[in-house]
Amino acid sequence: MSTTSAGLLLHRLSGGSIEVLLGHMGGPFWARKDAHAWSVPKGLHTADEEPLAAAEREFAEELGSPAPSGPTVPLGSVRQSGGKTVTVFAREGDFDATSISSNEFEIEWPRGSGRMQSFPEIDRAGWFDLETAAEKLVKAQAPFLDRLREHLTGS
Repeated sequence: MSTTSAGLLLHRLSGGSIEVLLGHMGGPFWARKDAHAWSVPKGLHTADEEPLAAAEREFAEELGSPAPSGPTVPLGSVRQSGGKTVTVFAREGDFDATSISSNEFEIEWPRGSGRMQSFPEIDRAGWFDLETAAEKLVKAQAPFLDRLREHLTGS
């Protein structure tokens, strides 16, 4: 059975450039990484949950506030290297990336210590132009940036 995830890629125009909101993945593995360590706010959903509803739920859980309302554009799906299928929707809107409050996950850390620690799923968020976002976003999610550009500019 494949794992499915859904996310919401918020975007805005700033100084004539398209910017997208990304979240830096939390936890010790990602702590010192920047390139390809950011993600569209997203999360798992079951087969009986609508992907858009899951994307909106996960946005609120990972960033601490509901996504701005507005028209939503499906950007399709990609399959990540681990086998997870990610479906993303785009929505224009603004969001204060400096005041996020993410839900947490728990893992044994340090590994082999027997000690469980909690970490935020997203430890920070930021707005990036599409070129910078392509350098920060996990590689499997990069096609969503091209699809968003194509939708917004027709090229």
